[in-house]
Amino acid sequence: MAIATHDGWVAAAKQRVVWKKTAARTTVANRWFSMFELAGLPGAGTLAIGNTANGVVHTDATAGYPTINAFGGAATGYLGRVEVFNSVISRIRLFDRLFSAGAYAFNANTNLAAQPSFLGRVPGGTAALCAGCTELWVEQVTTATGVQNVNVRYTNEAGTAGKQTGATAPSTAPTPGSMWQLPLAAGDKGVSLVENVTGTVASAGTFNVHVMRTLFDIRIPVANGGEVWDYLRTGMPILFDTSALFIAVMADSTSSGLPDVQLDIVNG
Repeated sequence: MAIATHDGWVAAAKQRVVWKKTAARTTVANRWFSMFELAGLPGAGTLAIGNTANGVVHTDATAGYPTINAFGGAATGYLGRVEVFNSVISRIRLFDRLFSAGAYAFNANTNLAAQPSFLGRVPGGTAALCAGCTELWVEQVTTATGVQNVNVRYTNEAGTAGKQTGATAPSTAPTPGSMWQLPLAAGDKGVSLVENVTGTVASAGTFNVHVMRTLFDIRIPVANGGEVWDYLRTGMPILFDTSALFIAVMADSTSSGLPDVQLDIVNG
C-alpha cells in the first residue's frame, strides 16, 4: 500500500543504492552528458541500445543500472533521501529510463513496429498519466560529423498519433554521450509511444532515442561539494523495483567530474 504518514515512512523498508563513476568524461560546458558506458558502480552499460526496429524497455536487470530489491506484496516504492556529490560544479539529474531505441544512423528514417509498452513504469500505468511525466531525449553514441538533427514522431498522452518534435539539434556537433531534450508539439504534455526516428544534416555518427521520466535535478554549486535532500525535498516520486535509474551530468566546465550519488529507495 502507499505510505500515507510519517510513521509509515519511518517504519518502511529501505534500500541504499549507490551510483558513482570512476572515470570522467570530456564534456561541453552547459550540455547534458550520459556516463552510462563508463566504469564505476554499477558497472558500465552499453551505450548503443542494440534495437532500432522496435526499441526496448530496460530494467534494473540490464547492465549499467543499479539493482533494486523486489518490493514485497503490494508495496509502493518511493525515492527518499538522496546524497549527491561531484568534483566539479555541475547539475546532476536522475531519470527512470523507460524506453530506448538505437543506435540510429545520422540519416535514419525508421518506422518502429511492435514497440514494447513502458506504461507499467508510469505511475498509474495509463497513457493519460504520461502527461507531465515522460520526456524525449537524444543520446549521441558515436561522434557526429556536422550538427546532428533529430525528429521523432510519437503518440501523445491523449493517444493522438503522428505528433512531431520537429528537427532539433544541439548547438555544435555532438560527441559520444552528449544529450539533448526534444520539444513536444504545442499542447502536448507527454509521450506514450515512439513511432518514427529521423536524422538529418549530419554526415556521420549514430544516436539513441529515449523516453525518460525525471526523478530529481540537483545543482552542485562548488567543486568537491554536494547536496543532501530528505524525502520532503525529493517530493517522494514513485519508483518501481524494475526502474532503470539513469544519471546525466551537466558540468559548467569541460569535464563531467566524478559524480557520486547515493539514494534511499523506500517501500511500504
